[in-house]
Amino acid sequence: MIPIRPLLHKANDSKFFCEIFGFSSIFAKEVNVLLKYFLKRLLFAFVSLFLVLTIVFLLMRLMPVEGYFADRSDSMNEITKQAILKSLGVSDPAPVQLLNFYKALFRGDLGQSIVYRPKVPNTEILADKIPYSAYFGLASVFVSLVLGCGLGILMAKSKGKFWDKIGTGYILIINAIPSLVYYLFLQVTISGLFNMPLLFSVDRPTSWILPTVCMSLGGIASNAMWIRRYMVDELNKDYIKLARAKGVKNSQIMLRHVMRNAFIPMAQYLPSSILYTITGSIYVEALFSIPGLGGLLVSTIQRQDNTLVQALVLIYAGIGVVGLLFGDIAMAICDPRISLAKKEGSR
Repeated sequence: MIPIRPLLHKANDSKFFCEIFGFSSIFAKEVNVLLKYFLKRLLFAFVSLFLVLTIVFLLMRLMPVEGYFADRSDSMNEITKQAILKSLGVSDPAPVQLLNFYKALFRGDLGQSIVYRPKVPNTEILADKIPYSAYFGLASVFVSLVLGCGLGILMAKSKGKFWDKIGTGYILIINAIPSLVYYLFLQVTISGLFNMPLLFSVDRPTSWILPTVCMSLGGIASNAMWIRRYMVDELNKDYIKLARAKGVKNSQIMLRHVMRNAFIPMAQYLPSSILYTITGSIYVEALFSIPGLGGLLVSTIQRQDNTLVQALVLIYAGIGVVGLLFGDIAMAICDPRISLAKKEGSR
């Protein structure tokens, strides 16, 4: 009979996996440290998500109860109102409601819509909206990464010259002007110049261009600014000056050293740029009448559909927390100089 206890004890040791898979002990130690860091950050992410959902849940319960009856509150007597509130579980104390909410959430039940589409499961409503937001979100992130990083590289290579001045002006305009202002300007101006539709239509692919461009503008400015900053910092370091003194070609310096090291800090900001794109989608989807999550969130808040608002906040908060989590992990993986283990004497 194989002794189980020694085997389990040995399985907890990273050397055990090295013997099985042929890895070095150093590699196994790094994997072990990375796994511990991931679990720690994952726990922190769950705590953050719990706090966000709890705060939103309690804030929604502070709103007037008339929102639960849509436009029928004037035609109802008090007994009918209380019966409806009791059936919805709103008449219970706040801690009881919160406990029931998390019990249903762990079962995968996001509740039913109260006002937007009464008695329709929120999962069914969200299933119709998510594809639109996912398409525009991913497309705008891709555009912002390609154009933003390209503009940032041009700005760094031509510091103080034409492209640097153009890029700096663009970044200043995007950051100085409220996003809704240039969204409206682009919607009216570009649609008039190029005969493009003002509002989104599934049957007209040309109507998909303007929303994608609008959602990408902020990300382009942010990526260009950070890429330029990191590349300029790298170009001023001593090892770059030494490489030039040794006669290394400028193209090799840019590709092998400057751009490679400049993209390492960007790994931390890439997931958070997804969050900024999602935030911008709330305005863009409402402005262009896109049937996605952004316009739905605005509509449900106005109509006080609490259960649907909670489901939407869960999605947005989950994307934000998970994005920041993977940003930290990507930063640690891309840069081997970062130590995830706590060293003695460190502060």
